[in-house]
Amino acid sequence: MEKFVIQGGQPLSGTLRPSGSKNEALPCLAATLLTDEVITLRNVPRIRDVEVMLDVLRKLGGTNEWLSEDVVEICNKNIKTTLLDVDLCTKIRSSILFAGAMLGRSGECILPPPGGDVIGRRRLDTHLLALEALGATVDTSSKVYHFIAKKLHGAEIFMDEASVTATENAIMAAVRAEGTTVIRNAACEPHVQGLCKMLIAMGATITGIGTNILRIEGSNGLTGGEHTIGPDYLEIGSFAGLAAVTGGELTIEGIVPEDLRMITLMFDKLGVKMEIQGENLYLPPNQNLVIKDDHGNQITKIDDAPWPAFPTDLMSIAITVATQSKGTVLFFEKMFEGRMFFVDSLIAMGARIVFCDPHRVVVVGASQLYGSTLESPDVRAGMALLIAALAAKGESTIYNIRQIDRGYSRVDEKLRALGAKIERLPAN
Repeated sequence: MEKFVIQGGQPLSGTLRPSGSKNEALPCLAATLLTDEVITLRNVPRIRDVEVMLDVLRKLGGTNEWLSEDVVEICNKNIKTTLLDVDLCTKIRSSILFAGAMLGRSGECILPPPGGDVIGRRRLDTHLLALEALGATVDTSSKVYHFIAKKLHGAEIFMDEASVTATENAIMAAVRAEGTTVIRNAACEPHVQGLCKMLIAMGATITGIGTNILRIEGSNGLTGGEHTIGPDYLEIGSFAGLAAVTGGELTIEGIVPEDLRMITLMFDKLGVKMEIQGENLYLPPNQNLVIKDDHGNQITKIDDAPWPAFPTDLMSIAITVATQSKGTVLFFEKMFEGRMFFVDSLIAMGARIVFCDPHRVVVVGASQLYGSTLESPDVRAGMALLIAALAAKGESTIYNIRQIDRGYSRVDEKLRALGAKIERLPAN
């Protein structure tokens, strides 16, 4: 176990290139099961969740090797079992993605209950309904999810919620089903689009990418190939918020401007100015952060929703930024009833926050934050607390940083390159 020790109050400036998207890399790793041929994935983030997914593939009988820092070569020709490793699956939420991929490959998957962040109820019903529509049955009598499909067939699927991972599972099963599948109310986040582009490169036929209606023509076989993971817009949003609250000047290279439209709109409400310059995002130094009231001098509100709305994974970051912005703002977290509990740590650091209920908080800024002893409860809240510690006066210690490492590759190295005083030390 390790911890971060941070000396706050330093402006963080420089140039940064974001890692590949965690949320795209994970389904793409599962999708390599849909072919016996070699797949090469580029711009893969070297994070804990990726390593666990690779371990699961090796336990199934596949082989994989890092060719460089962010390039991995995978071959799943010799898969020996349909039973996923229990210990590995309980470490990550993304193990659920093997259900659609294994059904598409062999018609069976024995999946232990997935793990992941504790941020509220994370139902699997949408996954089950979609896979059942494609011809699978699921047995949960032995405390595992036993998926079986003698034959997958195309279907009309209406998702009861626009779940990202359920959409990805349905896509991976549908590309190997017989006939045409239409998925309505599909998630359309950039990482879902990335998975679709990878599958098309492998020989799949998918139309409607980027919309909430996907049409998929099933195929008996897919080929190997190469795919480059897109930049992580959640990491971009996190570092943009970090630069704003520390007063630094930051250039983030290699962005996809279309991925940042709602993020720039919502951060502008908090007084954060960003300039998109081609494929770069520029944040000027020493910003005067003032929250913009809604029309009629009303308190502004920031809420999350499925894409293209503001992403739930940036709510914790935005709340932390708001503590350093002058004014009042209401945050409404609609998707997870446990995501807001981390604000207790911000309050202990000096933030003025009213915890209304599990879904809503009111932030009144700007507040002087002070160094504290903290613990990361999940990936995004962990990063939010790290940002708070870097903006705070004095020294902070953050424990359970493996949660941050699950979503942010080499975050302490990137921060030191920007001028942060941060050390990674043994926890005891």
